[in-house]
Amino acid sequence: MSASYRPEKAILELDGRFHTPVDPADFPHHVTRWRNQRWADEVGLGSLGDAEWIEHFGKFAPLPGSLERPQALSYHGHQFQVYNPQIGDGRGFLFAQLRDGKGRLLDLGTKGSGQTPWSRTGDGRLTLKGGVREILAAGMLEALGVHTSKAFSLIETGEQLHRNDEPSPTRSSVLVRLSHSHIRFGTFQRQAYAGDADAIGKLVEYCIRHYHPVAAGADMAALAAALLREIVAATADLAASWMSAGFVHGVLNTDNMVVTGESFDYGPWRFLPYSDPSFTAAYFDEQGLYAFGRQPSAALWNLGQLASCLTLVADAPSLEKELERFEGLYRAAFRSRMLGVLGLKPMSEERDLALLKSLFAWMNETRAAWPQVFFDWFGGAASETRAAGSPLAKLYAGAGFETVRRALMEHDAERPERLGHDYFAGNAPVSLVIEEVESLWENIAERDDWAAFNQHMGRIDIARQALSLT
Repeated sequence: MSASYRPEKAILELDGRFHTPVDPADFPHHVTRWRNQRWADEVGLGSLGDAEWIEHFGKFAPLPGSLERPQALSYHGHQFQVYNPQIGDGRGFLFAQLRDGKGRLLDLGTKGSGQTPWSRTGDGRLTLKGGVREILAAGMLEALGVHTSKAFSLIETGEQLHRNDEPSPTRSSVLVRLSHSHIRFGTFQRQAYAGDADAIGKLVEYCIRHYHPVAAGADMAALAAALLREIVAATADLAASWMSAGFVHGVLNTDNMVVTGESFDYGPWRFLPYSDPSFTAAYFDEQGLYAFGRQPSAALWNLGQLASCLTLVADAPSLEKELERFEGLYRAAFRSRMLGVLGLKPMSEERDLALLKSLFAWMNETRAAWPQVFFDWFGGAASETRAAGSPLAKLYAGAGFETVRRALMEHDAERPERLGHDYFAGNAPVSLVIEEVESLWENIAERDDWAAFNQHMGRIDIARQALSLT
């Protein structure tokens, strides 16, 4: 461990109503497939050798000074807006906590680490494909400035798994993700389901102490409302960041949303190939409940369920007042986030929204490739010559694009020096539309060839450096 390693075990401030100790699975084999060295360095674990890495993140030997045993976290949740009291950490646990250089409390949580009391009929395992997909999603979202969990480690574990939604048997893995928090909206729901106002109060105090210290109040009712205010703001920004990234989470259940407004737990996600509000990621989302364009409303609905839990310790009108702030906060965040992915300085609200309205109208009509458009016009007028060499140049030359072009020309580039980065020397962005994801996986599944995957992750990191949005 380096000098910057700062272990924590803050979760033990909460009692057995919120978590239970569990043992990790004993895997027959361990091969490290992904090691996030940049974030390992950030939290003081970058000096671990290969064997030590497997010992901690494949066999789950405790990290010094942190949790002595993994803790499976307990929660409920609305799944596709149907309440389910039978869930919790069914194939994962909180392995360790630590603080980064900014003093933030961070969690090292797992996926695929074995059965827990909430596994029900599940085997507690993660497919290797599922782990690879999470690495890709988290890396791309981080590059695009989304507040996301980080895929910290992926170790292949040598078992054969059977799944209904992919060819079986398939290879197994265990993932470790680095997150700001694993306190979910569903964590509050479990305690509200039990009618436990004391537990809700303890959760409020924990979340304020470790995640939202600016929330303040004279009594518990005021603290709960202040906490909700911060969570509403963080969630509004999260929803706006998904929309600006062209990202469809796929499963926006209340147990997949956390109090810090951090995106995590990537299952049937997709990045848009083109602008389409009705685009869905999950094949089982037959009603389009979590379609791309419905993500902000899904986030607000989930906030409403959280607010309902807080009525055990606060009055409903004060909580409703905080929920009413979501729409305005979302609009402001969406404007800011969209200008961010276009690399443009804000002007007036009227001109900024005119640009975005004309851009999306054109994109919806032409079905121009989403990743390419935002790559081509990053920096606005400063990128006009570069856009002329794009695969979409003929579309940009059409009369329908003129309104968009005029609006782009009005805006100045934000930090135009970024356009000098090597990333913008080519004529195509790094992207993760489904065909690319499947191609990367095919190389691994059929030939155990990780070269294309590693190369793609390298390109994603180059994009992160070029965009400098995080």
